[in-house]
Amino acid sequence: MYRYDEFDRTFLAERVSHYRAQTERYLAGKLSEDEFLQLRLRNGLYVQRLAPMLRVAVPYGTLSADQLRKLAHIARTYDRGYGHLSTRQNMQFNWPELAEVPDILEELAAVDMHAIQTSGSCIRNVTTDEFAGAAADEIVDPRPYCEIMRQWSTNHPEFEWLPRKFKIAVTGASKDRAAIAVHDIGLRAYQDTKQGVVFDVFVGGGLGRTPVIGAMIYEGLPVKHLLTYLESIMRVYNRYGRRDNKYKARIKILVRAMTAEGFKARVEEDWAHVKDGASTLAESDVQRMEDAFSPPVLDQHDAQQSSLDDLRLEHSDFSLWLHHNVTAHKSDNHAIVTLSTKAVGVPPGDVSDAQMDAVAAWADQYSCNELRISHEQNFVLPHVPRESLFELWQSACEHELATPNSGLLTDIICCPGGDYCSLANAKSIPVAEAIQRRFDDYDYLHDLGDLDVNISGCMNACGHHHVGNIGILGVDKKGQEFYQISLGGHAGHSGNEAGLGQIIGPSFARAEVTDVIATILEVFVDLRIEDETFSSCIRRVGLDPFKERIYVKSD
Repeated sequence: MYRYDEFDRTFLAERVSHYRAQTERYLAGKLSEDEFLQLRLRNGLYVQRLAPMLRVAVPYGTLSADQLRKLAHIARTYDRGYGHLSTRQNMQFNWPELAEVPDILEELAAVDMHAIQTSGSCIRNVTTDEFAGAAADEIVDPRPYCEIMRQWSTNHPEFEWLPRKFKIAVTGASKDRAAIAVHDIGLRAYQDTKQGVVFDVFVGGGLGRTPVIGAMIYEGLPVKHLLTYLESIMRVYNRYGRRDNKYKARIKILVRAMTAEGFKARVEEDWAHVKDGASTLAESDVQRMEDAFSPPVLDQHDAQQSSLDDLRLEHSDFSLWLHHNVTAHKSDNHAIVTLSTKAVGVPPGDVSDAQMDAVAAWADQYSCNELRISHEQNFVLPHVPRESLFELWQSACEHELATPNSGLLTDIICCPGGDYCSLANAKSIPVAEAIQRRFDDYDYLHDLGDLDVNISGCMNACGHHHVGNIGILGVDKKGQEFYQISLGGHAGHSGNEAGLGQIIGPSFARAEVTDVIATILEVFVDLRIEDETFSSCIRRVGLDPFKERIYVKSD
């Protein structure tokens, strides 16, 4: 992990002190709502439906055990005993008192954490593969380059006031677990035999009201030019992006208006002036950052596969967990463990202070003091000895973090929706719970295979419904909550190119949603061929068979 130095800590301390002073001015009536708005947004504070919400930055989803313990302490002390894991690998607190937020930020700074640029029209948290640095299929560890971009983008004077929020994602594995195609900038890192680490650069992806798959505008960008090329992209966006209409202000709208070729030409024109300028990365700078993410020293005692096999036979639930929640590591004697937050009856992504403390202890004991937050709103322990898997599973069962459903139907991605968010048209959490309860049958889930269900409470698409195999969007109909269903979306992690789901037809009342999902699954089971995934079946047969069955039943 990257370790903060004295410069980093001084910067955070000054930032907290400045925000504390401005909060006191606001509470004393010396700052108006409009004047305070951008200050609080740049420090991660939203005003939600019922209370403020503080979004804490977790750069590229990586945490130390001590940092998670601090988040548990904040949940107990300043919130209601829990936090929420977001789809952008951050943690959110839904009930902080506005006057106490500076105290929370000071507590965060004590463990090298903050909430800087987790909101507002700026470059947000750079995200990546939650298995980075550990996965067997990894080509390049993307985290050093994420950290380079984090440092470059934090308080960048030219890009502090963009037309709209801006999101960057990086992948370095054979499977894209970072969904780079639906980000403002997506980067695919790999090794070139002559140039070392290079990047394919995708621009103009995004979800929300106008979902778009990004276009590749540069193939094989050398790492030394990473920041200069990104600066040229940002400069073109900052200059030509619309500021008169927030719904048309994202870079995807600009790229569509210019065309990808036209946008690239503008970028290349700007880049010609800065390509070898001050932001060019020296080899020593890159090496220093790569060294900060050197692999941990792992215990190489041979794991006894026969012992694991015996335990699997003796404990069927453990066998299921190994199958779904344990992923191959670069080291044969280690594994990557996903700790599911999707127990039935728990809002997806919500974790208690006790669970956070437990995961922190497991990170210390089993995973080299390191853990991750995934896009799917789960915890990940990246470096677990295989000989410790059974012991870890037993502990995870005690804390309701061992549901064996990673990648299955009930591993639902879900935004907070109308229960918390002031932007939402409809609630998301009750829909997720209804689906989990209706399909709480492991044999059935296993038979269905990998299947992504994503739920958003509004068109802002925080639940990424556009790229769910089954996407559910809350809509408002004359003050009533209804839900629009789309099929066939995928984020790219299955090895296929990312794709957007297609809406099947008119929306449904909340009480109808689980029946509609059941019908969709019935059609899939009827039509699939041997070992065919849900998304493959959709691509093969199209939407018509699903529409016919769903709307006949609805009538």
